[in-house]
Amino acid sequence: MGSDDTLGKVKDPLVAAVQWLKTRPAKTKVALGGLGAVLLLLILWRTIKDHDTLFVLAEMAHFIGIGVLGYKLQKKKSVAGLSLQTQLLTATFLAVRLFCSFMMEYDIHTVLDGLTLLATLGVVFCMLFTEMKASYQKEQDVIKFYYVLGPCALLAFIAKPSTSHYYLFRVFWAFCVYLEAVSVFPQLRMMQKAKVVERFTAHYVFALGLSRFLSCAHWILQILEGNKYLLQALGSGLWPIMVLASEVVQTFILADFCYYYVKSYAEGSGIVRLPAGIV
Repeated sequence: MGSDDTLGKVKDPLVAAVQWLKTRPAKTKVALGGLGAVLLLLILWRTIKDHDTLFVLAEMAHFIGIGVLGYKLQKKKSVAGLSLQTQLLTATFLAVRLFCSFMMEYDIHTVLDGLTLLATLGVVFCMLFTEMKASYQKEQDVIKFYYVLGPCALLAFIAKPSTSHYYLFRVFWAFCVYLEAVSVFPQLRMMQKAKVVERFTAHYVFALGLSRFLSCAHWILQILEGNKYLLQALGSGLWPIMVLASEVVQTFILADFCYYYVKSYAEGSGIVRLPAGIV
């Protein structure tokens, strides 16, 4: 009995670490978050030999996120908290990228994109053509998809790959890269207006954040290893720089949300609450 009492007084180190982190100033938390990201990059650098694997893992994370949404639709029969505009943008860039993959290359990425596109179209169908559409919070989904499509299309004509493929294919490829970078923005804006994020939607957006981190990590690790081809490409024109910038933009757009997501679970609530300035 005395032994049990002694064990009961031993503080859980994980709980102690969480409590200590909660008392730190905001700047300290940001610095620790940055340090954690760097450490994770180093772990990936040392453990994953073929960095193209990170792209596959990124696409798998996206597909799993869509799977979480499918589970929500099946169990809750509700699309509350979901942005139709983000789903339309996601379906658009996946469809364009799938078309380009068939025209320009074909590999495991094409298969994963095809599966993710089908799942995304299923979500769009539920939001538009089933009884679940009544739960769609249209008044909070304020950033229309066509406001995002226009600038991405214009940018695609300005900065695009300089490969031997047809001009239109190169423009399409650039378009889907830029569109993917900002496709989640309507969803984040919608969640900001709601302040409290529905749990399955939070899981989905966190999966997108993880996907973007893995994709961005691929490029960073390539640079760290001194990939001569990549370093030469970055100095050869606007397109390679725009690709890298798009990866970084995607990661930072979702970084704030991922912080509050992890924070909510570290505190034991599992309820993601967003401050007004997150987007």
